[in-house]
Parts: sequence; C-alpha cells; structure tokens
Amino acid sequence: MTSSGYLIRSASLLGKETADILVRDGVIAAVGQDLSAEIVGQATVIDATNLVALPGMVDLHTHLREPGREDAETVETGTRAAALGGFTAVHAMANSSPVADTAGVVEQVYTLGRESGWVDVRPVGAVTVGLAGAQLAELGAMADSRARVRVFSDDGICVSDPVLMRRALEYVKAFDGVIAQHAQEPRLTEGAQMNEGEVSADLGLAGWPAVAEESIIARDVLLAQHVGSRLHVCHVSTAGSVEIIRWAKERGISVTAEVTPHHLLLTEELVRSYNPVYKVNPPLRADADVHALRAALADGTIDIVGTDHAPHPSEAKECEWAAAAMGMTGLETALSVVQETMIETNLMTWADFARVTSTTPAQIGQLADQGCPLEVGEPANIVLVDPAARWTVDPSAMATKGRNSPFAGLQLPGKVIATFFNGHPTVLSGMLNTPYRHGAN
Repeated sequence: MTSSGYLIRSASLLGKETADILVRDGVIAAVGQDLSAEIVGQATVIDATNLVALPGMVDLHTHLREPGREDAETVETGTRAAALGGFTAVHAMANSSPVADTAGVVEQVYTLGRESGWVDVRPVGAVTVGLAGAQLAELGAMADSRARVRVFSDDGICVSDPVLMRRALEYVKAFDGVIAQHAQEPRLTEGAQMNEGEVSADLGLAGWPAVAEESIIARDVLLAQHVGSRLHVCHVSTAGSVEIIRWAKERGISVTAEVTPHHLLLTEELVRSYNPVYKVNPPLRADADVHALRAALADGTIDIVGTDHAPHPSEAKECEWAAAAMGMTGLETALSVVQETMIETNLMTWADFARVTSTTPAQIGQLADQGCPLEVGEPANIVLVDPAARWTVDPSAMATKGRNSPFAGLQLPGKVIATFFNGHPTVLSGMLNTPYRHGAN
C-alpha cells in the first residue's frame, strides 16, 4: 500500500450513518462527512455508495487442513476463501496431520498464514496429544510460542474424560486461555449418521440424540464454574443446549458459545435426499432447533457465529451416505447466510452482525488488532458489503479447494465488495486483489 492510502467514500457505517473512511499506513486515519482535500491528499478513492462498512470478520472455527491434508485445503486456498468472504482473521483448528499439539506445528501454521498474506491466521492448539484424549498436549509451550496460542480444542473429537477436561481448564487459566469443546458424548453417538428423530426413523439411519451434545455442555459448564476458567462451546446445535448455556450465563459462569451458518438455515429434512453434502458433525437438526438457535444468537445467549469451514476432497463426499466424511465449507457463504437468517428476518441489525462475527470472536481469541470499531487510530481491518446484491452459490467458482457447500444453487443476499487487511485491499470489486505483505518478523 502506498503512503497516500485509500479513501472509502460514502460508506454506511454498520448500516447506520454515512461517512468517508480514510485508510493510511494500516490504520483508520480519518472518519467523517466529505473529508477535505487537504486531509485526503492523493488517496485512491473507492466509491462505497450504498455499501455497508463493517469491521473485518473473525472466524474462531476454521479447518485449513495444512499440514498433511493439502488435498482438501491449504492455508493459501483457505485464506483466499476467507478474504473473499469478508474475513480478516481465522483460527485454524488443530486436526491437521501432524496434529497441532506442539509449539513446532502451531508455529508452522502461523508462518504459513503470514506468508499467504490474505488474512491473519491464528492456530488453535490441540487439548490432547494427537487428539487421542489420553494426555494433555503442550499447552504452555504453544501459548509461549511465536503463534501465541490462546484457544485450544480437539474439535472433531470431544474431550470426553472429565478429569482431563478439568485439568485442561485449570492449565489455561495461567495465561487466560480458553478450551473450545466439541460437545459430543461418544458412547451416545456410536455409528450415528444424522439427528435422532422422526426423519432418522423414516430413513432407517442411526440417530444422533440431542442429549449427546447437551450432557457434555452441562458437565463442562459446571467444571468451568468449579475451576473458575473459560469455556467455549463449539457449533451449538440444539434448543436444549441453548437452555443450558443460558442457565450457566445467568449464574455468572464464564462460558461462550458459537453457532454455524448452516445450523441457522438448514434442517434435517434435507437428509431425505441422501446427499452426503448434508452430512455434518453435529448433524442438521429439526426446525424447532433452528429457530431456537436464531433467537439465542439474537439475544446474546449464543455469542458468535463460527463457520466450522470443513473442506473435503471430492471422493470423500461424492460417495454413499454411510461412507461420506462429515463437514461443509462455509467461509465464502457465511456473511450471506447470516444476512439471510438474521438480518433479513429483522432479528438483528448490521451492528449486531459486527458484534457476533467480528468484535466478540476477536475478544474470545484475544486478537487485539481485530474486531476494532471503525474509528480513527484503529487498525484498518474492514469489509465493504453490498446488502442489496443477490448471488447464486456455485461451489466450482469458489477459492476453497472444497466443493462440499450445502448452499450450492441457493440464491443468497449480500456480497463482499472489498476486504481491507491491515489497511491493504485484499479484495476489490468482489475479486481477489493482492495479499498483504508482512514486514520481517
């Protein structure tokens, strides 16, 4: 970026008042109506008329697959997808190969993220060695590493041993870390293929009961209260889970929770097609659960949206249902799905959107330079959205390697027009521009 910077002209800040935003040297240099030529100087002008300006989105739950599963995704392709989706930071889950359970692996992921330059990549460290649930991983070493890990998760596998979960919660208190739990009691979900209920009975597929999620959340909020530590619940999917989290928050327990875009929009009825693109962990639930999740996100019981972006190679999805891998892509559709389910339904405003997709996830992940208000002196991590645009989801046109989008063929609202990462436009006019080049570090 040149020192002259960029002038974002006539943007609607959080969907409210219209103002100009001057971006220079990586920060917001000025905000106001009709900024003077003296202030603007030779800045490149970007016409943002009818566009909404938001802080760059932050995903607390992304699977980038690298190292080891580059056939499914790489840090480069995943972060390109993130930038196109309006994200300026993602947290890369630990279930790579090798698992991100040591300082060396998390530093490798951190370095790959800086080299790609599309978004800020923050590794999530594994809670247990090899995700095996038997021994705590090097939590302190990962926290002290150059990656400065603060979020730890065995996502994809539940930390089902209560003693081990307690020890993990105790350990991360030393550096104000957080354990992000994949809530799934394994004994209750052996062989499970979809949500347990009328549809699973009709289809003859082994059911995944809501209590398998809810029982772990209930246990863990009590453990967090006992230890006095921070718990984050990944991909909440049932109405019962919402009630448990609400109960815990009312008692002052330090728990936060996320919901995925697909659990806000899709239901178990789609599984009647036997299309493996709808196979996901936790499974798509009933319509009543979807409405409970939307209400909980709106009222703050659920704190954030996390994509659980989970790309797979085509052979892992284009097969019979029982053999298919679980997971869906989500980085390039998240903004639109949340607009469709929460803003178009008048459950939330754009200011609320910024809270659940940027400000709060940045706070949970302790990213001081992300999720910042659009004010003078703050880091220029910004996304410009055309809320009136509508587009049809085409997985073959996406930057992610994964083609397993459950939204394929759907027409969705909202389109990312520009994404600024550290003051540099990585996306312009809805297209990838150039990556941000970090200084030597």
